[in-house]
Amino acid sequence: MNEITRVLKTFVGYLKRPDLYPELGRKIIKNTINRDNAFKGKEKTNLWAAERAVSQKQAVSKLFGLEIDSFRNDFQETLAKADQREKECPVKMGGPGALELIYYACEFTNAQHVVETGVAYGWSSLASLLSLAKRNGTLYSSDMPYLAQDGDQYVGYVVPQNLRANWKLFRFADKESLPKIFSENAVFDVLHYDSDKSYNGRIWAYQELYKHLRKGGVFISDDIGDNSAYQDFCEHNDIETTVVEYEGKYIGVFIK
Repeated sequence: MNEITRVLKTFVGYLKRPDLYPELGRKIIKNTINRDNAFKGKEKTNLWAAERAVSQKQAVSKLFGLEIDSFRNDFQETLAKADQREKECPVKMGGPGALELIYYACEFTNAQHVVETGVAYGWSSLASLLSLAKRNGTLYSSDMPYLAQDGDQYVGYVVPQNLRANWKLFRFADKESLPKIFSENAVFDVLHYDSDKSYNGRIWAYQELYKHLRKGGVFISDDIGDNSAYQDFCEHNDIETTVVEYEGKYIGVFIK
């Protein structure tokens, strides 16, 4: 699918969904008036992140006092089936991220309530749910429909049926999904951000999510090197964060 076709298909998809009109308006502004803000501070933050980056294994040990080695063995069959599901999926979305970081954040907090933004295949959802299911906890996920790919039915494709009873998926932009999620549950043990990559989108979401994170809870944000939103947020709030380097990208994580 070429870029023009993708944009047109996305636009038509929005027009068919009045409930998504607010996000359409925001996207138009983001891609015209605020276009320069998408990568604001990128160089600064990549230098900052590179200076302090540690491995996923080091971060889990330092923050949670846990070892990550058993995860792949304990869930070998589930992860293998998920990998096969991804390969079979006709729609291409984002692949697995730092699954151990998410899983052990949930284990460390004995999580009952987790919120994530961004689902795609559902790898991060799977990592959270593998922990939450032990305590009959709930994962609340926010994810926009994949309007250009007719991919709605494939969101969360790798999450097995036996874990879906512990999962609530909200199919709107974060600015619509998060208030709905917070009206159902106000305090969370783990927050995982992986949606709107723009500077303004991140700053808004970080502030909203942080208010609903309990003391001792874990905050995780993927792709913090895209711009300086995460660094600026942490510095503004005097947050001492750990930076994880994973497959050439940076993840931010801290305990509130």
